[in-house]
Amino acid sequence: MKAMVLAQPGTRLQERELPLPPPGPSEILVRVQACAICRTDLHIVDGELREPKLPLVLGHEVVGVIEDFGREVHARRIGERVGIPWLAWTCQRCPQCASGRENLCKKAEFTGYTRDGGFAEYMIADSSYTFPIPESYEDVTAAPLLCAGLIGYRAYRHAGPARRLGLYGFGAAAHLLAQIAVYQGREVYAFTKPGDTQGQALASSLGATWAGTSEDRPPELLDAAIIFAPVGALVPVALRAVVPGGTVVCAGIHMSQIPAFSYETLWGERVLRSVANLTREDGELFLRVAPEVPIQPLTETLPLDRANEALAKLRTGQVEGALVLIP
Repeated sequence: MKAMVLAQPGTRLQERELPLPPPGPSEILVRVQACAICRTDLHIVDGELREPKLPLVLGHEVVGVIEDFGREVHARRIGERVGIPWLAWTCQRCPQCASGRENLCKKAEFTGYTRDGGFAEYMIADSSYTFPIPESYEDVTAAPLLCAGLIGYRAYRHAGPARRLGLYGFGAAAHLLAQIAVYQGREVYAFTKPGDTQGQALASSLGATWAGTSEDRPPELLDAAIIFAPVGALVPVALRAVVPGGTVVCAGIHMSQIPAFSYETLWGERVLRSVANLTREDGELFLRVAPEVPIQPLTETLPLDRANEALAKLRTGQVEGALVLIP
C-alpha cells in the first residue's frame, strides 16, 4: 500500500510502499476513503508533541471501509463504513477508565501518533474504538467530524449552557461547533487572528452574532469561551471576556506558553480548564447530533501524495474549514 510516512519530526513526509498490515484478533483492516488533517498532525511533525511512534503514518480523522477483521470482531462486517478517531485504545481497567474517563487512561494509544493512522491507502484499527458513519454524510464531509467534531464537541459540552459563547480560532473545529450552537439558539462570538476577514465572513455566514479578531473586545461579556487556537496568550484575553462565573475551555492538545496574569483576571469564580482527547461516549453523542443540525463541514480536498502541501497550507492559515486527503 502507499503511505505518507514521517521518519523524524521536523522533516517532510516521505511517500513509501508498505506491506498491507494484517488485523489482530480485535482489529479491523480499513481501506481509507478520506482522512482529514488536524492541527495535531502539525504539532507531531513539528516536534511539539514528543515521543511519537517512528516511523509514523499520521492521520486520525479517518473514514474508510472494512476489508478484513480479526477473529474476536463480531460487531462489524466487511464493506461497512466506519470512522476512526484520535483515541485508538485504552486499558479499560485503570481508575480513569472505570470511572468513564477513558480519555485520561495513562496507557491510552492514539491514532496517527502511537499507532499508524490514515495518511495511507489502508490502516488497522481496534474495532471497539471506531464509529459507524451516519448515512447522510459522504466520506469527505464525514472525515472532519472524527476529531474537529468529536473533541470540539467535548469542549463544547464542558463550556456548559452558555447563552453567549466565544470561539477563539475559527477553523476546522469552530466552524462545526458554531453550527450546533446556532441550532441550539445560542449566540456565537467568533474571534479570528488579525486580518482574517475570510474567517470572520465564514463565521457570519454560519449565523454568528458577532465576528472580530482576538484583539477585539466582544460587544457583550461572554458566558463561556473555547480556545481552539494553540496560542497561550489568548487565555488571559478570554478570561477577561467572560462574566464572573464564566468558563474558558482550552481545546487543543498543545498550546504555546501562557503568560502570567493577575489573579483578578481569574477571580470571580471564573473557571479555566483543558480538554484532553475524547471518550467513545463523546463520539456516540456527537454523531447523533451532527445529522440533526445538520452540521455541514466546509472542506478542501487534496490527493494523498500532496500531504506535505496540505500541511503547509494548514500551517500558514490558508485553509477555510478542513483539509481532507484522498488516497
